[in-house]
Amino acid sequence: MITAELTAGIARVAARRRTDRRRARAVTAALAAAVLALAGLGLCIGGFPLGVGEVAAVLLGRGEGLAEVVVMEFRLPRVAMGLLVGAAFGVSGALFQSVLGNPLASPDILGISWGASAAAVWALLILGLGTLAVSGVAFLGALVVAAAIYLLAWRDGVTGYRFVLIGIGVAFMASSTLAYLLTRSDVREAQTALVWMVGSIGSSRWHEIAIVAGALLVLMPAAALLADRLRALELGGELASGLGVRAERARLALLLTAVALAAVGTAAAGPVAFVAFVSAPIARRLVGAGALALLPSALVGAVVVLGADLVALHLLPGDVQLPVGVVTGAIGAPYLLWLLATTGRRTA
Repeated sequence: MITAELTAGIARVAARRRTDRRRARAVTAALAAAVLALAGLGLCIGGFPLGVGEVAAVLLGRGEGLAEVVVMEFRLPRVAMGLLVGAAFGVSGALFQSVLGNPLASPDILGISWGASAAAVWALLILGLGTLAVSGVAFLGALVVAAAIYLLAWRDGVTGYRFVLIGIGVAFMASSTLAYLLTRSDVREAQTALVWMVGSIGSSRWHEIAIVAGALLVLMPAAALLADRLRALELGGELASGLGVRAERARLALLLTAVALAAVGTAAAGPVAFVAFVSAPIARRLVGAGALALLPSALVGAVVVLGADLVALHLLPGDVQLPVGVVTGAIGAPYLLWLLATTGRRTA
C-alpha cells in the first residue's frame, strides 16, 4: 500500500512538472511573439508609414531611399534599444526580488537607479560630458550606490528586509542630491538632465546599442548559470548550505549580476521607471507561482518598454513625443500602490 501511494505521488509530481514546463514554454513563445509584433509595429508606424513588405526589404538589405533611412537610422535603433533595455531591467528585477525575497526589491525602489541618475546629472551639469561619457558615469554611479547599500546592510550576512530599507534611504539621499544639482543649473541644462532622468530610448545610436548588446551577452548567461543557486537560496540559507551552496557568496554573485544589468540599462536609456519592478511579478503570474522565470521576465520587460514607447510616441497628437519613462511610470505607480495596500491587509 505504501509503495503504491509513493509511486502515485511521484507520478503526480512528475505530471505536474511536465505541465509546468509546457506552460512555461507556451508563455515564453507567446511573449516572444508579442515582442516581435511590437517591434514590427514600431518599425512600420509613424509620421512616415511603411508597409510590412517595405520594412522587410530594408532589413534584408534590399531597401532604398527614404524608407531605408527611416528604418535604419531612426526606428530600428529605437526598437533594438527598447528590447535590450527592457530585457536587462526585467532580469535585474527578477534577480533582486528572488534573492532578497521582497516584492519591493527592484533597482528603482532600492536607490540604484537613483544613484545612476545622480551620477549622470552630475556629469551632465557639472562636468559637461557627452552622451557616452555620461552613460559610463551613470554605470559607475549605480555600482557605487549598490556597494554602499550592501556594506550598510551587512550584519553577518544580508537580509532582504534590511537591504530594502537601507536602499530606500539611499534613494532619498540620491534624490536630494539630484534636486540640489538641478536647482543650481541653467534652465536649458536642467531640461536636458530631466529628459535623461525620466528615461528615453529616442536618441539611441548603433554604437550605444553595440555596447549594451555586448554587456548583455556576458550578463545574461551569467544570470542563467546562477539560476540553480538562486533556486537553492529561495529555500533558505540553511537549506542552501545543506545542498552545498555557499549562501552568502551566491547571494553576492547574484546581486552583482542584478546590479550590473540595472546599471547597463540605466546607463543606456536612463532610469526607465518601474520596468524592473513589474516585469518579474507579471512573468511569474503567467508562468505559475514559484517559477523562477528569468527568460519570461526578460521578455515581459521588453514588451513593457516597446509597448510603452509606442504609446509615448503616438499618445499625443502632432509631433509631441513623450519619453518612455513617463508611460512606464504611469503603469508602475498604480501597481506599487496596489501592492502596498494588499501587503498591508495580509499582514494586519
